[in-house]
Amino acid sequence: MDGYLSRNLEQKLAKQLNFFPVLAVLGPRQCGKSTLLKHIQSNFPEILYLDLEKPSDLRSLTEAELFFESNKDRLICLDEIQRVPELFPVLRSIVDQNERPGQFIVLGSAAPDLLKQSSESLAGRISYLELTPFLLDEVQNQDGFDFNSYWLRGGFPKSYLAPDDELSLDWRLNFIQTFLERDIQSLGFSIPSQRIHRLWMMLSHYHGGVLNRSKIADSLGVSSNTVQSYIDILEQTFMVRLLRPYEGNFKKRLVKSPKIYLRDSGLLHALLGLDDFNDVLGHAQLGASYEGLCIENILSFMPNWNASFYRTKAGAEIDLVLEKGQKRIGFEFKASKSPKPSRGFWQAIEDLSIDQSYVVAPVDGPYLLKKDTKVLSLSMLIDNLN
Repeated sequence: MDGYLSRNLEQKLAKQLNFFPVLAVLGPRQCGKSTLLKHIQSNFPEILYLDLEKPSDLRSLTEAELFFESNKDRLICLDEIQRVPELFPVLRSIVDQNERPGQFIVLGSAAPDLLKQSSESLAGRISYLELTPFLLDEVQNQDGFDFNSYWLRGGFPKSYLAPDDELSLDWRLNFIQTFLERDIQSLGFSIPSQRIHRLWMMLSHYHGGVLNRSKIADSLGVSSNTVQSYIDILEQTFMVRLLRPYEGNFKKRLVKSPKIYLRDSGLLHALLGLDDFNDVLGHAQLGASYEGLCIENILSFMPNWNASFYRTKAGAEIDLVLEKGQKRIGFEFKASKSPKPSRGFWQAIEDLSIDQSYVVAPVDGPYLLKKDTKVLSLSMLIDNLN
C-alpha cells in the first residue's frame, strides 16, 4: 500500500481554520502532521510553510515580527513549533493586529502542557487538534487491509505502510532510538537516554497494568518523583497514556492508581522484541496489547467523553468507562474469538449502572450476551458508535 490516506482530522481542520486565528495540530513525531498539511494545501494555496528544524527556514524568522507582517495576508504554517517557543508572544501580537481567522497553523510534537507559552500567550485565539498515528477506520477500507498487520505494526505511517514486517520493525526501532537520543533533548530535557530507554522497556511490560511507581523507581535506582517526571515527558510527547481510575461516591474500596499504556501497538511490540504476529499471539502481553489498541481507537473517536477504568479491591472490574452527562458506557476487551467476561465484569456493570456495555473481541460477527451487552469487533464497534 502507498499513496496518501485520508485522515479523520481533515474536515475539522478546515472548519476551524475559518474560525480561529491560530490552529495547533499536535501529535507524535512522524504521525503525518506535515503530510496532512501538504495535502490540504490545495484548498489553501496561500499557505507559507516553514520547517523550524531547517536552518534556512529558521533564519527566515531572525526578525520574526517583520517576517510575519510582510506575509500577513498568507496562512503561515510553523512546523515543530516546540523548538522555538519564544515565537508565541510574537504570534499573539500579529494575531491581534490582523483580527482575522486562519492566520497561523502550528505543528508540534508536544502536548499543550509542554507548550505553556501557547496557552498563556494565545488564550482565546488558538484551537488544539490532536493527530494520532493511523486509526482503524482510516485504513480498514484500503485494498489489502489486514487487521493483524495493523495491530502488529501500529499506526505510524512509515511503519504501517512498509513493504514488509522486517522493514516496519526496522523503522520502529530507529524511531525509538531517535526519540530517545534527540527528540527528548530537543524539548529541553537532559535525561540520560539509557535510563529512559530502560523505563520505556519496563513500561512495555507494565502495559495495560496498574502503574507502580515505587517498584519502577527501585529498579531504576531513582526516586518515585523522578519516575513520575519521566512518565510525564512520555505522556506529553504522546508516547504513553495514563488511564485514571474511576472516582465515584461509592462505599467500595477502589483501586486508586492509574493504568498505563503505550499508545502505539507497533512501538509496544518493538520494545517487547516481537518480530511478527505469531510472536504477538504467543506473548503474555497479547491481551494487554489488544486492549491498548482498542482504547486508543475508541478514545480518539470519542474525545469529549470522560475516560477511566473501574476496579475494586473485591475484584469487580471493567477495562474502560466513558461518561458524558448522564450517560455511561462500559467496555471490556478480550483477544479471543470466544470471549467470556468474568464475574467481576458483571459486578462492575451493576455497581456503575452502566447504560450500554460492549465486549470488544476479534469476532466474525456481533451478538448479544445480555440485553444491554453486545460482543463485537473493534471495527464493528466504531461503525456502531458512528
